Amino acid sequence: MMSKRVLIVNKTFPKVGLDLLRNKLQVTVLPYLDYEPDLLPEIKKNIIGIEALIWNTKHRLTKDLIDLAGPQLKAVTTMASGVDHIDVQELAKRGILLGNTLHSLDNAVADITVGLVIAAARGFKAGIREIECGEWKFGVQWKLGQDIAGSTVGVVGLGGVGQAVVRRLKGFDVARFIYSGRSDKPEAKSLGVERVPLDQLLKESDFVILACPFTPETKHLINAETLKLMKKTSVVINIGRGDLINQDALYDALKEERIFAAGLDVVTPEPLPHSHPLVSLQNCCIIPHLGSATHKTRDAMATTSAQNILLAMNGEKMVYPVY
Repeated sequence: MMSKRVLIVNKTFPKVGLDLLRNKLQVTVLPYLDYEPDLLPEIKKNIIGIEALIWNTKHRLTKDLIDLAGPQLKAVTTMASGVDHIDVQELAKRGILLGNTLHSLDNAVADITVGLVIAAARGFKAGIREIECGEWKFGVQWKLGQDIAGSTVGVVGLGGVGQAVVRRLKGFDVARFIYSGRSDKPEAKSLGVERVPLDQLLKESDFVILACPFTPETKHLINAETLKLMKKTSVVINIGRGDLINQDALYDALKEERIFAAGLDVVTPEPLPHSHPLVSLQNCCIIPHLGSATHKTRDAMATTSAQNILLAMNGEKMVYPVY
């Protein structure tokens, strides 16, 4: 297979994955990061004639880019679980295999989720600002938060990440776990999670955790109308994709204290400008898409990406095929 070429479009791809690929394929790594303006032009120059592609970028893999690659392109993998930045239908139509790194990041993202639950519920952002501004108030009554113990936690999307979140939060004495999604999850019974309609989940949950994929159906799942269903004491957490939430509607609800707080690891756009209204709110805790950002997890994702490509190029099933 050494004559076959694989293109990696972002220079942050970990060495462990590169080492696996270089034993079998000719590897080209573009020396750019996502936010550098030269990345897309370099992708267009280097994608021509490649047989395999590791799409570790937020740029969209479009029909035009697939056309540019040429008919010899046989396999594509993300270094992520989501594929909303890829024209999946176009790849499938051409018989190009597509993989992702579905479960490699479940634990790391679940850890971040629990961190955001605590940070948002207990007002970490407001407290940190008080200290940084030299205005630490005496006593503990100035900023009372919400309890996790005895609460109802609603998970929108009980996939690998959602299940890992439930396993972690069981140690916090949550009273009830509920979830909504497209289908029943066989793991729900053993986890003690009840499936309910989305409207019921929003009405009854103290914590609403968005862990579902971004699709046309889930765009702005949280919006002006659905926010009205939530409790005044509710905390919404988003670790899926930024566009699961209508951010203008979320800003209004938080500003007017119609819900208690939000914790966001994903936003639209990324990076979010410092001037964005959500950044100004003390009850909105935003972190810069850190979900999978641990050494161990990124290495695991790179390993899975490399294995996806090597298996596909050998005519075998990918570790995590999308279709």
